[in-house]
Amino acid sequence: MPQNDLPLTAVQHGCGCGDADHGAPELDVRSIPHAIRHATVFGAMSAIPAGGSLVLVAPHDPKPLLAQLADRESPITVTYLDEGPEAWRLRITRA
Repeated sequence: MPQNDLPLTAVQHGCGCGDADHGAPELDVRSIPHAIRHATVFGAMSAIPAGGSLVLVAPHDPKPLLAQLADRESPITVTYLDEGPEAWRLRITRA
């Protein structure tokens, strides 16, 4: 089976494939080219069910991205887990 090139780990899903990963997926966007970084996060968030979370790892405080997510998604809550200086980790939860 080919490996996913995206830095996404600990995927929680209910597709029936038998995979038993647990916890919120973590998406580290630091290695994703800036030109497609936001689109990557939008795609990942679209796969998160209501009540589910995604842990985002970014190279800076992603306030512009969070504003865009708030406009695109159902209501979200954001919890800062780490605030730099090398990485910001945030738990984004869909309502």
